[in-house]
Amino acid sequence: MNDQRPPRTPRADRELVHALKASKAPAISRAAAVLRLLGKSDAPLGVQAVARELGLVPSTCLHVLRALVAEEFVSFDPETKRYSLEAGVLTLARHWLRRNPFNDLAQPVLDRLSKAFGVTMLGVHVVGLEHIVVVAVSQSGQDLQLSAQIGSRFPGLISATGRCIAAFGDHSQQELEARFSTLRWDDPPALGEWKKQVAQTRVRGFAVDAGNYISGVTVVAVPVFRARGKLSHALVAIGIGSAMRRNRLPALQDALLTAGHTLSHQLGGEASPMPGDNADR
Repeated sequence: MNDQRPPRTPRADRELVHALKASKAPAISRAAAVLRLLGKSDAPLGVQAVARELGLVPSTCLHVLRALVAEEFVSFDPETKRYSLEAGVLTLARHWLRRNPFNDLAQPVLDRLSKAFGVTMLGVHVVGLEHIVVVAVSQSGQDLQLSAQIGSRFPGLISATGRCIAAFGDHSQQELEARFSTLRWDDPPALGEWKKQVAQTRVRGFAVDAGNYISGVTVVAVPVFRARGKLSHALVAIGIGSAMRRNRLPALQDALLTAGHTLSHQLGGEASPMPGDNADR
């Protein structure tokens, strides 16, 4: 029986391989890479498939998998000789969610905005410039809608959320430009134009990506801050561009701004200044 391989994602694979080579704790990096690969695969994987995807020596890969099985983070099927995530990973996730009040606070907000404006709403956790992780989702129930799964990871500076991170994340221009050059968009903005949009985001308090990341899709994002004004999360609205314009885009922006400020105060952070003039929207 042939190994079933996960869907090819060349960029993600290159990032994992690079992380493994650059890591100062390679054993931990290998284990994390294996868990992420199994997590995004629709079917259990064999040793050879995991090793190929991550650029690992099969014997090393086997040792990592066996260690993860022993810790109950990965399960092994002796009949198919394949591996998949085990329920032990939920224990870690449950402890993290228990210490992080964002999800409990944000979910009713996402549900309300999704229903009111007919868009997909996401709550994302910001992990520096590295990436963002979807931690909460609400969908409107309309026939045509965009979706994302909890646990999905995206590059930190991509789309509207990336403009928020660039505007409020306290990163140097050198860091931002280096990361920007690695991003992939359907309709990539020029660096100069993107910088103008970041500056505009800093003034308005929200960011808009009108078809740059995904053609025909509009994304609106607002930052959420934790203690000492640290950017920690973002609220994100996603919809078909023409539909979002019909569904009162300025009103959605205002609602997101208000929600972002409220959540920031609830989490003990300092929200970005609330713009007083909406004429430029």
